[in-house]
Amino acid sequence: MKKLGRVLTAMVTPFTESGEVDYEQAKKLALALLDSGNDGLVLAATTGEAPTLTWDEEMRLINEVKSVVGDRCTIVAYTGSNSTAEAVEATCGVEKIGVDACLSVVPYYNKPNQEGIYRHFKAVAESTSLPVIMYNIPSRVIVNMTPETIIRLSQIDNIVGVKEANGDMAHVAQVISNAREGFCIWSGNDNDTFLIMALGGYGTIGVATHLVGRQIKEMMDSVLENDVVKAAAIQRRLVPLVNVLFIQPNPGPVKYALNHIGMRVGGPRLPLVPPDEKSADRIIEELEKHTIDLKV
Repeated sequence: MKKLGRVLTAMVTPFTESGEVDYEQAKKLALALLDSGNDGLVLAATTGEAPTLTWDEEMRLINEVKSVVGDRCTIVAYTGSNSTAEAVEATCGVEKIGVDACLSVVPYYNKPNQEGIYRHFKAVAESTSLPVIMYNIPSRVIVNMTPETIIRLSQIDNIVGVKEANGDMAHVAQVISNAREGFCIWSGNDNDTFLIMALGGYGTIGVATHLVGRQIKEMMDSVLENDVVKAAAIQRRLVPLVNVLFIQPNPGPVKYALNHIGMRVGGPRLPLVPPDEKSADRIIEELEKHTIDLKV
């Protein structure tokens, strides 16, 4: 199985001024991200505004990006849904395109119990030969996938890991200690990446990696090289930037930041809106304090 990479960016979806997906700009952004320290891209997920993209737009976006990156990086396609049947259909669709893996979120709104979550991911995994990364984000989904459920699902061969965004390091430690060998945890919160890596996690699926991918990669490599002092210093330096990128609902702030540095990605689709003037000023102020790895 292809290694999926430690530094993956949950890429924003660029829009034109009229609100259409800007596929040409998406390709430019994808290539720029690969040149700034990223091992791969997660397309059309939360940061990519999956809730307001049609499946047709998502499939075309994946195809367009794949056409320019080729085998240079990992392409992970978001196929999550609160409908198991829809998640299965989307997963089968991206497998035909030829992506490297899929990312599937804990079903939202329905509020399934742990057995329902287990059966959901089992059905998705059984529908495909793709590696499946689960996504645990209770701040958006409401339901938290417990360590016991993750450990149980880790026994399914093509469920290869979890994007963990519940912020609970005891939960992370329990999963790392008890999941099957080779099961990976990617940090789903940028400010948790250092802690998850220090516990034995595998990588990050990030937002700040749009801007400082090479620096985040350096931090993670430092952990792997047992240079915790260096890694911690990098993490501390980046915390204010991460915080300002979530000052308003994601991906509004990171899109504003990208636009500010000259990588035109448009604004978010409704019901999300660009940052207000006060938040925008804070984003600009913080950007000026950092070296930006993304080349425009």
